[in-house]
Amino acid sequence: MSDKEKILKTISSLLETGILTVNDVKKELITNFKFRKDDIVNKLDLVSREEFEVLKSLVEKQNLKIKKLSKKTKKVKKS
Repeated sequence: MSDKEKILKTISSLLETGILTVNDVKKELITNFKFRKDDIVNKLDLVSREEFEVLKSLVEKQNLKIKKLSKKTKKVKKS
């Protein structure tokens, strides 16, 4: 008997005896899915929108500085 069959058999026997209700099973499944979702999100190492916007603005400022510096160095090389 596979693990899935054992789990289903256990759940069905508990439902038959009245120990578990459908709502209990639903809550348990939702909880398990939430933990799984959180685990996947943590593995992806995602950042918040706020963090993204801050980093984006920093990169844009750095790009402007780099462009200004490269223009200055071109002028110096020409002279």
